[in-house]
Amino acid sequence: MNVITTDELLQKIDAGENISIIDVRESDEVATGIVPGAKHIALGQVEASMDQLDKSVPHYIICKAGGRSAMACEILEENGYNVTNVAGGMMSWEGELQF
Repeated sequence: MNVITTDELLQKIDAGENISIIDVRESDEVATGIVPGAKHIALGQVEASMDQLDKSVPHYIICKAGGRSAMACEILEENGYNVTNVAGGMMSWEGELQF
């Protein structure tokens, strides 16, 4: 499984790279702030929502600390998606938040 730090992800965002960020936390957690531009798909909905994701774009998967995003990465990887787990998750995120 590919892994990236929150600092590395922030650099990609700042560089304007065409990436997709998927936040797999629950709705109440996302209400406290999400990475700007991220799409919210709770972990339990990942399999049912895969058809909404473009297989030609790299997806960076984030949660609170990295555990649930790792599970989501496994599901998506098994289905042919290019995914990277964001280590440390939102607990390590030092960039702006969208509410």
